[in-house]
Amino acid sequence: QVQLVESGGGLARPGDSLRLSCVASGTTNSITSMAWFRQAPGKEREFVGAIRSHGDNTWLGESVKGRFTISRNNARYSWLLQMNSLKPEDSAVYYCAVKLHTRIIQSSLSDHTQYTTWGQGTQVTVSS
Repeated sequence: QVQLVESGGGLARPGDSLRLSCVASGTTNSITSMAWFRQAPGKEREFVGAIRSHGDNTWLGESVKGRFTISRNNARYSWLLQMNSLKPEDSAVYYCAVKLHTRIIQSSLSDHTQYTTWGQGTQVTVSS
């Protein structure tokens, strides 16, 4: 069993930055990949970015490239989502998710159905 806890959401103005954190606990050595997704009211869940538990390669969704980055927070099973140059359309509930035991092929990292464990989500609102 793995549990995920996100934090760091809140209210920001356009152009501001926010940093989200996701911390995993439990049988963390079963985690193979980690991702951030977001979902705004009335919209489908959108891929934000992903990172594998081993290695430093990251993958980002087209709408956040150049503005968001994913990194580890001093531990293999703790991650950060740095969000810069925020826009109103970035407003959503942000979720971290992990895949356990088996590896996701690169082309499927953006597929939310691949991930087995999800956090509770944290709200990000960008408004002037």
